[in-house]
Amino acid sequence: MRITKTARLRGALFSASCLAIVLATPAMAQDQAAPAPSAQGEAPQDAKAEQGPTDRDIIVTAQFRNQKLQDTPLAITAIDSKLLTSRNQTDISQIAAQAPNVQLTQMGGAFGSSMAVYIRGIGQYDFNPAYEPGVGMYVDDVYYASLTGSIMDLLDLDRVEVLRGPQGTLTGRNSIGGAIKLFSVKPQPQDSGSLEVAYGSRNRIDLRGSANFALTDNLYVRIAAVHKQQDGYINQVDYGCAHPGNSLGITANPSTPSNCVTDKLGEKNYTGVRGSIRYQPNDKLDWVVIGDSTREHQTNAANVLTIDNTAKTNGINFICGRYCTYANFYVPAGGQVAQPYYMPNKTLFTGWGVSSNLNYTLSPSLSFQSITAYRKYHQTFGTDDDFTPDPNIVGAGYNDIHFRFFSQETRLSGKIGSFAEWTVGGFFSTQKTLYFTRQDIRYIDYAYCGGFGVCDLQFQGNDPVNANSKAGFGTVILHPAPALTLTGGLRYTSEHKDYTFVRQNLTGGVLNDAFGVGKLNGVEAVYNGQRVDWRVSADYRFSPAVMAYATVSTGFKGGGVVARPFTALQAINGAFGPETLTAYEVGLKTNLFDRKMRLNLSSFYNDYKNIQLPIADCSVLDQVPVGTDTNTCAAVQNAGDGHMYGLEAELSATPVRGLDIDGSLSWISGAWDRISNVVGGSIQIGDPITTPNWRGSFGIQYRADLGSNGSITPRFDMSYVDKQNIGRLTATSPVDYNPPYALGNARLTWKNQKQDLAISFEVQNLFNKYYLLPLRFTAVYASAGTGYSTVGRPREVALSIQKHF
Repeated sequence: MRITKTARLRGALFSASCLAIVLATPAMAQDQAAPAPSAQGEAPQDAKAEQGPTDRDIIVTAQFRNQKLQDTPLAITAIDSKLLTSRNQTDISQIAAQAPNVQLTQMGGAFGSSMAVYIRGIGQYDFNPAYEPGVGMYVDDVYYASLTGSIMDLLDLDRVEVLRGPQGTLTGRNSIGGAIKLFSVKPQPQDSGSLEVAYGSRNRIDLRGSANFALTDNLYVRIAAVHKQQDGYINQVDYGCAHPGNSLGITANPSTPSNCVTDKLGEKNYTGVRGSIRYQPNDKLDWVVIGDSTREHQTNAANVLTIDNTAKTNGINFICGRYCTYANFYVPAGGQVAQPYYMPNKTLFTGWGVSSNLNYTLSPSLSFQSITAYRKYHQTFGTDDDFTPDPNIVGAGYNDIHFRFFSQETRLSGKIGSFAEWTVGGFFSTQKTLYFTRQDIRYIDYAYCGGFGVCDLQFQGNDPVNANSKAGFGTVILHPAPALTLTGGLRYTSEHKDYTFVRQNLTGGVLNDAFGVGKLNGVEAVYNGQRVDWRVSADYRFSPAVMAYATVSTGFKGGGVVARPFTALQAINGAFGPETLTAYEVGLKTNLFDRKMRLNLSSFYNDYKNIQLPIADCSVLDQVPVGTDTNTCAAVQNAGDGHMYGLEAELSATPVRGLDIDGSLSWISGAWDRISNVVGGSIQIGDPITTPNWRGSFGIQYRADLGSNGSITPRFDMSYVDKQNIGRLTATSPVDYNPPYALGNARLTWKNQKQDLAISFEVQNLFNKYYLLPLRFTAVYASAGTGYSTVGRPREVALSIQKHF
């Protein structure tokens, strides 16, 4: 059924009418002026004192200048360090629980150390450097060009800004879905330090600390470090040990313990350090240089087999249970493999970077900023694609990725009296990736060739991927009337990407195969694109306590080629173009009841074209009838066009002194308007274009003053996620969903009277809810008949001690 334009507009009009009702409500109180921010965009020290969330103004820099959150005509979730601490949020993926229509999912298994990031249903989950992130990730204004290594600890942060909607004219890189910006604490002239130690479930040990000191009157240094380790929670079980005398003749490994558990997936072992130096000789120059290093060495993600078509797994159901797996990462001899061996079940990531952020005030009405950055990482990980111990269904891969990235951004900002403010800038980035992989995917032979070992598909790749982006952008903010502000932005982007396929046999020689993969060796795929994006916005302050805004903006995500072709036809036919978005948004920002309640509302409508999505059926690419293709499919294509619309609300309140309440609620829906024939039936008109439809959070805490004995603060948080679409297995299968779930967290904190010592007891996943993360790996289902998912973390308790100096 095709959706008409009239029906589409009804959703947007309904959303707008809800906001109009609120706009008609008279202002309840006058807003109070916030303390002026410093020239470097930091909140003043008194804003960091022990206050409720509505007592302090969070300063954001989303529009290249210091603005109070409530004065910024954008849908922003801004979280300062105090709220992060009170919620016990220590890594970036936890932020999504409190942000409307934001989903951050830690990946693993076939995706290594990476994170899927989606805002308002738009994003990217595949780490491959051939694909572009749909949401921009920034740390101290430096763009992170890769999903790999994006599972960052919230180390020594000042605040986090989550910007929803296209941000091409407001950030260094075009970001079609939105942007997530992390800002660390800058070195200060005062000497200070902190140390925190935590111990909890499954031998969890967290160590973090920071130190700040002045070298001279105008040169300051800050160092922060973190180490986190914890045992996994998915038992990797030796099938031969657990099922002696099985029909497949699988025997126990001699080194397997008596309990048959060989390892635990889902462990943590993360170390990070950041050092920064700040030169501030006067009120005109502020120069910060930052260096950081990260290391992860841990077992793969907490995956379990959730789908097993026993017709393809020799009549045996290999589903082990809710918290266990029989996956063994074992590669038996066969084809080019003379001796059996094990793929690693661990992920190793090492990365480092350095950046320079220089701000110079040329005059009271003109300033210059230069942001220069270089990043580099190396990651290795192994996979067991079929996630079974069956020696007749071999699917294993080894991945070794070297990545380096350089970016330069410059901005010139000024103002014309009280009438206008403007910013113009340029952005350039270049990245180089060398992606080595060793793949043994004999399961495809069994299905495609009619028998195991008939035409073994085994190869190695060593693919160089190069990309660069050049852009110019500008923003103008006009104040034609005391209560009215108009904003316009423009961006021009030019992008290039080339991907060279290297397909050789496992010893580096000529690959002779029945699929034509060897024909890809030396083939180069090139993508070039240009794009102009724009943004117009108007906001009107009805009173000091109420501001409304309306925005129209565009964005795009660059096109590319199929990065994982399993046949020559998939590579030849697999090029895809950029996806584009036109977004319409209206919103309301309020400070009500004498600033005791802050309520922000937004409504949006997205016109989404040429949507890039992975497809489960490569029939069209392989030029066979839809539904008959037995080849593995890991292609991304332009799936079609659609539209989305939704409502978002964020609340923070301090009804009485000491009592803080915060919450969020979001709803999103939409429909497909057109499905491309290249999809091959894996996506159909009537399928949900985005899920979950509902997402919400609620938090409450009360600080009880104990006088000379300090204070005690209990806190409770609850988050809810509606059912989520995880796709269909075949073109004729129904759409599958993960069920909805709600998670509760609790924390009890005691602080001494001086507020420099805190002891906290916390429980995460208080009700021990069992849930699956939304991305299910079923790329091998057509051939191997299996699929696996990642299990969320079970209930965990911890005790932490924090000391400030």
